[in-house]
Amino acid sequence: MDLTRRALLKTGLILGSFFALMQARSSFANQRDEVLKGGNGLYVQPWFEDSFLDLVEELDEAEKSGKQLILLYEQAGCPYCKELHKVNFAKDAIQSFMKKHFRVIQLDIKGSREVTDFSGQTMTERAFSQTWNIHFTPTLSFFPRQKANVIGKSGREAEAFRLTGYWKPFHFETVLHFVHTGSYKNENLQSYLSNRVKDMKKNGKQVELWN
Repeated sequence: MDLTRRALLKTGLILGSFFALMQARSSFANQRDEVLKGGNGLYVQPWFEDSFLDLVEELDEAEKSGKQLILLYEQAGCPYCKELHKVNFAKDAIQSFMKKHFRVIQLDIKGSREVTDFSGQTMTERAFSQTWNIHFTPTLSFFPRQKANVIGKSGREAEAFRLTGYWKPFHFETVLHFVHTGSYKNENLQSYLSNRVKDMKKNGKQVELWN
Protein backbone atom coordinates (compact mmCIF):
# COMPACT_ATOMS: atom_id res chain seq x y z
CA MET A 1 0.00 0.00 0.00
CA ASP A 2 1.54 3.31 -1.02
CA LEU A 3 1.36 6.56 0.95
CA THR A 4 -1.49 7.97 -1.12
CA ARG A 5 -3.71 4.93 -0.59
CA ARG A 6 -2.84 4.89 3.15
CA ALA A 7 -3.72 8.57 3.41
CA LEU A 8 -7.00 8.05 1.58
CA LEU A 9 -7.89 5.12 3.84
CA LYS A 10 -7.11 7.16 6.95
CA THR A 11 -9.19 10.05 5.62
CA GLY A 12 -12.05 7.67 4.92
CA LEU A 13 -11.94 6.30 8.45
CA ILE A 14 -11.94 9.80 9.91
CA LEU A 15 -14.86 10.89 7.74
CA GLY A 16 -16.74 7.69 8.58
CA SER A 17 -16.30 8.33 12.30
CA PHE A 18 -17.35 11.96 11.86
CA PHE A 19 -20.57 11.10 10.01
CA ALA A 20 -21.37 8.35 12.54
CA LEU A 21 -20.97 10.89 15.34
CA MET A 22 -23.19 13.41 13.53
CA GLN A 23 -25.84 10.75 12.98
CA ALA A 24 -25.76 9.78 16.65
CA ARG A 25 -26.10 13.41 17.70
CA SER A 26 -28.98 13.91 15.29
CA SER A 27 -30.72 10.82 16.63
CA PHE A 28 -30.30 12.06 20.20
CA ALA A 29 -31.63 15.50 19.25
CA ASN A 30 -34.69 13.94 17.63
CA GLN A 31 -35.38 11.85 20.74
CA ARG A 32 -34.97 14.92 22.90
CA ASP A 33 -37.34 16.93 20.71
CA GLU A 34 -40.03 14.25 20.79
CA VAL A 35 -43.03 15.02 22.97
CA LEU A 36 -44.83 12.30 24.91
CA LYS A 37 -48.31 11.36 23.76
CA GLY A 38 -51.11 9.79 25.73
CA GLY A 39 -53.48 7.10 24.51
CA ASN A 40 -55.93 9.72 23.25
CA GLY A 41 -53.31 11.30 20.99
CA LEU A 42 -52.77 14.39 23.17
CA TYR A 43 -49.29 15.54 24.12
CA VAL A 44 -48.78 15.06 27.85
CA GLN A 45 -46.52 16.02 30.73
CA PRO A 46 -45.70 13.68 33.62
CA TRP A 47 -46.62 16.43 36.09
CA PHE A 48 -50.18 16.81 34.81
CA GLU A 49 -52.70 15.55 37.35
CA ASP A 50 -54.47 12.23 36.90
CA SER A 51 -58.10 13.11 37.30
CA PHE A 52 -61.62 11.66 37.42
CA LEU A 53 -62.65 15.06 35.99
CA ASP A 54 -64.85 16.02 38.92
CA LEU A 55 -64.05 19.71 38.80
CA VAL A 56 -65.35 20.52 42.28
CA GLU A 57 -63.00 17.90 43.69
CA GLU A 58 -60.17 19.35 41.62
CA LEU A 59 -60.88 22.79 43.08
CA ASP A 60 -60.74 21.26 46.56
CA GLU A 61 -57.39 19.63 45.85
CA ALA A 62 -55.97 22.82 44.37
CA GLU A 63 -57.16 24.89 47.33
CA LYS A 64 -55.76 22.42 49.87
CA SER A 65 -52.33 22.55 48.24
CA GLY A 66 -52.33 26.34 47.91
CA LYS A 67 -52.51 26.17 44.13
CA GLN A 68 -54.81 27.41 41.40
CA LEU A 69 -56.65 25.14 39.03
CA ILE A 70 -55.93 25.23 35.30
CA LEU A 71 -58.00 23.43 32.69
CA LEU A 72 -55.82 22.91 29.63
CA TYR A 73 -57.86 22.23 26.49
CA GLU A 74 -56.12 20.46 23.63
CA GLN A 75 -56.88 18.14 20.72
CA ALA A 76 -55.04 15.44 18.79
CA GLY A 77 -52.99 16.68 15.85
CA CYS A 78 -52.86 20.27 17.11
CA PRO A 79 -49.48 21.76 16.02
CA TYR A 80 -49.72 24.64 18.48
CA CYS A 81 -50.35 22.20 21.32
CA LYS A 82 -47.16 20.41 20.33
CA GLU A 83 -45.31 23.72 20.35
CA LEU A 84 -46.62 24.45 23.84
CA HIS A 85 -45.26 21.13 25.10
CA LYS A 86 -42.07 21.05 23.06
CA VAL A 87 -41.00 24.66 23.69
CA ASN A 88 -42.79 26.26 26.65
CA PHE A 89 -43.12 23.27 28.95
CA ALA A 90 -39.52 22.28 28.21
CA LYS A 91 -38.26 25.47 29.88
CA ASP A 92 -37.29 24.88 33.50
CA ALA A 93 -38.59 28.26 34.70
CA ILE A 94 -42.04 27.65 33.25
CA GLN A 95 -42.29 24.04 34.29
CA SER A 96 -41.14 24.61 37.87
CA PHE A 97 -43.44 27.63 38.28
CA MET A 98 -46.45 25.71 37.04
CA LYS A 99 -45.72 22.67 39.19
CA LYS A 100 -45.37 24.88 42.25
CA HIS A 101 -48.38 27.15 41.80
CA PHE A 102 -50.91 25.40 39.56
CA ARG A 103 -52.85 22.16 39.38
CA VAL A 104 -53.16 21.30 35.68
CA ILE A 105 -56.00 19.16 34.34
CA GLN A 106 -55.92 18.34 30.64
CA LEU A 107 -59.11 18.06 28.60
CA ASP A 108 -59.68 16.90 25.02
CA ILE A 109 -62.15 19.19 23.25
CA LYS A 110 -63.25 16.20 21.15
CA GLY A 111 -63.02 13.69 23.98
CA SER A 112 -65.64 11.33 25.34
CA ARG A 113 -64.59 11.13 28.99
CA GLU A 114 -67.19 12.32 31.48
CA VAL A 115 -66.68 15.69 33.14
CA THR A 116 -68.62 16.80 36.21
CA ASP A 117 -68.78 20.57 36.10
CA PHE A 118 -68.90 23.14 38.91
CA SER A 119 -72.69 22.79 39.16
CA GLY A 120 -72.63 19.00 39.44
CA GLN A 121 -73.77 18.36 35.87
CA THR A 122 -72.09 15.55 33.96
CA MET A 123 -71.26 15.64 30.25
CA THR A 124 -68.53 14.56 27.82
CA GLU A 125 -65.35 16.56 27.34
CA ARG A 126 -66.63 17.57 23.91
CA ALA A 127 -69.96 18.82 25.28
CA PHE A 128 -68.25 20.57 28.19
CA SER A 129 -65.84 22.35 25.83
CA GLN A 130 -68.71 23.47 23.61
CA THR A 131 -70.72 24.68 26.61
CA TRP A 132 -67.74 26.76 27.71
CA ASN A 133 -67.17 28.11 24.17
CA ILE A 134 -63.74 26.52 23.79
CA HIS A 135 -63.09 26.32 20.06
CA PHE A 136 -59.33 26.79 19.73
CA THR A 137 -56.41 24.80 21.10
CA PRO A 138 -54.46 25.17 23.19
CA THR A 139 -56.65 27.14 25.59
CA LEU A 140 -55.93 27.52 29.30
CA SER A 141 -58.65 28.40 31.79
CA PHE A 142 -57.28 29.73 35.09
CA PHE A 143 -59.52 29.71 38.16
CA PRO A 144 -59.51 31.77 41.36
CA ARG A 145 -58.00 30.22 44.46
CA GLN A 146 -61.23 30.51 46.43
CA LYS A 147 -63.66 27.72 45.66
CA ALA A 148 -66.61 29.94 46.57
CA ASN A 149 -65.84 32.18 43.59
CA VAL A 150 -66.26 29.30 41.16
CA ILE A 151 -68.95 26.87 42.39
CA GLY A 152 -72.20 27.10 40.45
CA LYS A 153 -70.67 29.27 37.73
CA SER A 154 -69.55 28.49 34.20
CA GLY A 155 -67.40 29.90 31.41
CA ARG A 156 -65.90 33.35 31.75
CA GLU A 157 -67.95 34.01 34.87
CA ALA A 158 -66.09 31.24 36.71
CA GLU A 159 -62.61 31.92 35.34
CA ALA A 160 -59.93 34.20 36.66
CA PHE A 161 -58.38 34.42 33.21
CA ARG A 162 -58.48 32.63 29.86
CA LEU A 163 -55.48 32.28 27.55
CA THR A 164 -56.36 31.24 24.00
CA GLY A 165 -53.88 30.00 21.42
CA TYR A 166 -50.12 29.52 21.53
CA TRP A 167 -48.06 32.27 23.18
CA LYS A 168 -44.28 32.50 23.07
CA PRO A 169 -42.48 31.47 26.29
CA PHE A 170 -41.89 34.96 27.73
CA HIS A 171 -45.48 36.04 27.19
CA PHE A 172 -46.76 32.68 28.42
CA GLU A 173 -44.65 32.89 31.57
CA THR A 174 -45.84 36.47 32.11
CA VAL A 175 -49.45 35.27 32.06
CA LEU A 176 -48.60 32.68 34.74
CA HIS A 177 -47.23 35.43 36.98
CA PHE A 178 -50.13 37.73 36.08
CA VAL A 179 -52.63 35.18 37.36
CA HIS A 180 -50.62 33.86 40.31
CA THR A 181 -50.01 37.31 41.77
CA GLY A 182 -53.69 38.22 41.43
CA SER A 183 -52.82 41.12 39.14
CA TYR A 184 -55.63 40.09 36.82
CA LYS A 185 -58.08 41.52 39.37
CA ASN A 186 -57.05 45.14 38.92
CA GLU A 187 -54.65 45.40 35.96
CA ASN A 188 -54.82 44.52 32.29
CA LEU A 189 -52.31 42.09 30.84
CA GLN A 190 -50.75 44.57 28.43
CA SER A 191 -49.73 47.00 31.18
CA TYR A 192 -48.53 44.13 33.37
CA LEU A 193 -46.39 42.81 30.52
CA SER A 194 -44.96 46.26 29.81
CA ASN A 195 -44.09 46.84 33.48
CA ARG A 196 -42.49 43.41 33.78
CA VAL A 197 -40.25 44.09 30.78
CA LYS A 198 -39.21 47.46 32.24
CA ASP A 199 -38.44 45.95 35.65
CA MET A 200 -36.37 43.14 34.15
CA LYS A 201 -34.34 45.50 32.00
CA LYS A 202 -33.87 47.84 34.96
CA ASN A 203 -32.41 44.92 36.94
CA GLY A 204 -30.09 43.96 34.11
CA LYS A 205 -32.00 40.85 33.08
CA GLN A 206 -32.20 39.78 29.48
CA VAL A 207 -35.68 39.86 27.95
CA GLU A 208 -36.36 37.46 25.07
CA LEU A 209 -39.79 38.52 23.89
CA TRP A 210 -40.06 36.41 20.76
CA ASN A 211 -37.85 33.37 21.38
